Amino acid sequence: MRNGELMRKIEGISQKVLTQTLRQLERHGLVSRIDHEEKPACVEYSLTSVADSLVSTLAALDHWAEINFPELDAARVRYDEENGSI
Repeated sequence: MRNGELMRKIEGISQKVLTQTLRQLERHGLVSRIDHEEKPACVEYSLTSVADSLVSTLAALDHWAEINFPELDAARVRYDEENGSI
């Protein structure tokens, strides 16, 4: 994906944070960056094979979080009420 596509897909992220995150993911070998050296700049990002091997694991974690969110949210509310937190 190109940078602009990522910005549209990830709501609420700033350009600065996206750039920093992509650099870290590239550094850790999870994302590859292809600079087409064009004007205007054309850079594409893609998952490496290592990152691609995480997709099913992350999908399972996401599914777990969606199922368990109501219980986790209720626990936070109970804790905050019992401990005088926000």
